[in-house]
Amino acid sequence: MRLLHTSDWHLGQHFMGRSRQAEHQALIDWLLQQVQAHQVDAVLIAGDVFDTGAPASYARELYNQLIARLHQAGVGLLILGGNHDSVSVLDESRDLLRHLGTQVIASTGAPQQHAVTLPLRGPDARRSDPHGASQPGCIVCALPFIRARDVQQSQAGQSAQDKQLALQTAIQSTYRQVYEAALDLQQKLQATLGRKLPIIATGHLTTVGASSNESVREIYVGSLEAFPTNAFPPADYIALGHIHQPQKVGGMEHIRYSGSPIALGFDEARQTKQVLLVELNESGLQGVTSLPVPVSQAMAALRCTLADLPNALKQIAADADPKRATWLDITIEEDDYLADLPARVQALVEELPVQVLRIKRQRGNSAPQLQSAAMESLDELTPQDVFARRLALETLEPPLQQALTERYRSVVESLSHPENLPGSAA
Repeated sequence: MRLLHTSDWHLGQHFMGRSRQAEHQALIDWLLQQVQAHQVDAVLIAGDVFDTGAPASYARELYNQLIARLHQAGVGLLILGGNHDSVSVLDESRDLLRHLGTQVIASTGAPQQHAVTLPLRGPDARRSDPHGASQPGCIVCALPFIRARDVQQSQAGQSAQDKQLALQTAIQSTYRQVYEAALDLQQKLQATLGRKLPIIATGHLTTVGASSNESVREIYVGSLEAFPTNAFPPADYIALGHIHQPQKVGGMEHIRYSGSPIALGFDEARQTKQVLLVELNESGLQGVTSLPVPVSQAMAALRCTLADLPNALKQIAADADPKRATWLDITIEEDDYLADLPARVQALVEELPVQVLRIKRQRGNSAPQLQSAAMESLDELTPQDVFARRLALETLEPPLQQALTERYRSVVESLSHPENLPGSAA
């Protein structure tokens, strides 16, 4: 069984006024090439296929194109919901997509619903089936982003620590039940097929030991900061999403974040983006190969004085594609206010194959107390960041601060998924 593990596509992302449509189109074209070159059986997207709960029409078109082209190639597709995805949007075409070889699991349900199979592809997969049906190649404990309300009931009077422990226990119990359902399915299929199918598991969450970055929205802060690695079931491979930086978790070969396939923030610009080619057989995991994703939109972050900026820009321009300008995030290290800073910077880049998306000013030692604030602009902050800064101006006891923070997060989560608000249509 050959599986492509990817996650966090964020189709429809509107990045500082720029569309990522061309990049995602290039990604789909490249992915189909890899599917053919490596004879991939199935593709797994571990959450955040869309950037928002109400994706733009072109994002839905890209989504449908990916599904149709993989179906034409005879390749199965499993899509898991992430914290950015709307359950109702993913579910609206779920039954139709099943006829195109795509399985969509947007939310948490009964354990048996999450124990699914992914098929083998090609003539060899059908040789033992007189009806030509695809043969299963592996079993997946297919769990999407798990919302607290899906696995536990809130209890009045719980401390923040108690809530974290309760949610961790509920998620661990969910994994255990789904893994037991997968073991039952494995036993039944072995009796029919005469071979033992490997078991993989999925997740869209932060785990202990995972390295994050600024473009990842923290999803369990205040409830569950990180899920312990040893709480996962003993699957042959665990395909994770949510963290955009590709990595092994705790140095373990079989627990991996594929990372996002394109840079979703300037802090990710230097990362080598990838998808993972996972090979399994009856004995379990045989190997994981990183397939680097070509960069179709160059991005760079510069931090220097205004005097040093011309040389820094020349270095960027020397490597830039003249047909597609490099996006820049520029931080100027100056003590002077420089009211005409944007105009000065724009004059320097006018003839260069670059496009400045953001200009920031970092104050020097003359105003150390303002340094962190001077480096931030509003588009860098999440709603949670803004709330935390406002709350810090108040003199409140820690328990009340924690309660207000949790209430605020609950409100933001409800607004992010309007279908779950009271009175919304089912």
